[in-house]
Amino acid sequence: MNEARVAQLLSAAAAEQRAQRPHVAVQYLEQIVAIAPDHPQALNSLGTHALSTGDFARARDLFTKAAAADPKEPVLWLNVARAARELGDDAGELAALDQILAIDARFFMALLRKAHLFQRQGQAAAAATLWSQASIVAPAAEQLTPELRELLAQGQTFAADYHQRTGRLIDEALAPARAGLDRRHARRFDAAVDAMLGRRRIYANECAALHFPFLPADEYFDREHFPWLGELEAAAPAIRAELQDLLEKGDEGFRPYVQYPSGYPESKWSHLDHSERWSAYFLWRHGKRVDAHCERCPDTAATLAKLPLADHAGRAPTAFFSLLHPKTRIPPHTGVTNARTIIHLALVVPDGCGFRVGGETRQWVEGEAFAFDDTIEHEAWNDSDQLRAVLILDVWNPYITVQERELVNRLYAVADEHGLNPFPDD
Repeated sequence: MNEARVAQLLSAAAAEQRAQRPHVAVQYLEQIVAIAPDHPQALNSLGTHALSTGDFARARDLFTKAAAADPKEPVLWLNVARAARELGDDAGELAALDQILAIDARFFMALLRKAHLFQRQGQAAAAATLWSQASIVAPAAEQLTPELRELLAQGQTFAADYHQRTGRLIDEALAPARAGLDRRHARRFDAAVDAMLGRRRIYANECAALHFPFLPADEYFDREHFPWLGELEAAAPAIRAELQDLLEKGDEGFRPYVQYPSGYPESKWSHLDHSERWSAYFLWRHGKRVDAHCERCPDTAATLAKLPLADHAGRAPTAFFSLLHPKTRIPPHTGVTNARTIIHLALVVPDGCGFRVGGETRQWVEGEAFAFDDTIEHEAWNDSDQLRAVLILDVWNPYITVQERELVNRLYAVADEHGLNPFPDD
């Protein structure tokens, strides 16, 4: 009988609210509480009315009773926090917000309000951390009220300023210890500090095929691993001359790098599919020498023949001229296996070009080479009005031993012999 009566009263209260007669709705709600003193919905609605009239103490009492009746409902605790905030009760607000985060550690409103509370209290470090966490789980901007959008934006600015100030202090304090270190010796430590301060991400290997574990996930490899890079760079003028001759004569060996079969679903590569905007002229392709192209580029072929190219059975080496046409971007992506390393030799690089691997962006410099792990997310762009050209080739990952190389190649061979093919071509 009581349940039916409570349902009738709830319905009547809702009707009065819609009719904008809140004082009548309150009468019905109070009747519900008289029948069922722990009814969370009625208590919460009465608390909301008290909040609207400025009776914050009564609102907190009612919200607290509602939350005690239904302690797993975050919204009720959020209302307790709101009333406590209006009363200037920081401890009460924090306790209510912590109740929410104990239920759901990623509850956006609780993170936002706790960040704001800590900021008001002058707890800058804790506030900056919470603003960052709130930003990660925040809903789309259009789903927030203008007030919440503004509050979140202010918090993000606060966090960014705090991390920037902290970064400067740490950089200044570490400057004496870093004095005299070259970039090679400081690079990994600098990345650790930048990641700690939120200035960059640390990326992991993502291999489409063979992932060789326990190798350093280094974005760019140190030159000391490749003592022959100087020999490659010395040949850059001759290699560039052969490329320019191909371009001037319109050699038909250039082909779109991305070529999917007809009917392939839309993807981030669709804008480059069968497009000459990213073109390749292969000298080696999946472990096979392209003789006709090597004959057209004898100096380049001779240089490649001197290098310790990867020899993954039926899969490497691959070596090619990579052309990136004006106003073209290669989207972020990862490669096939970290058993290899990719080398770029910059040949033609206008202003406005760039290359990012993981959290580090570099500019190509004509005549210079660098090595990187292509199973770490990377992307390239040419925002200029001219062609960009790079010679790309692959070698073994320098951290893999000779014995491990032999095992990898035997693995490929056995897989192919039995038609397993779990390690597709690039």
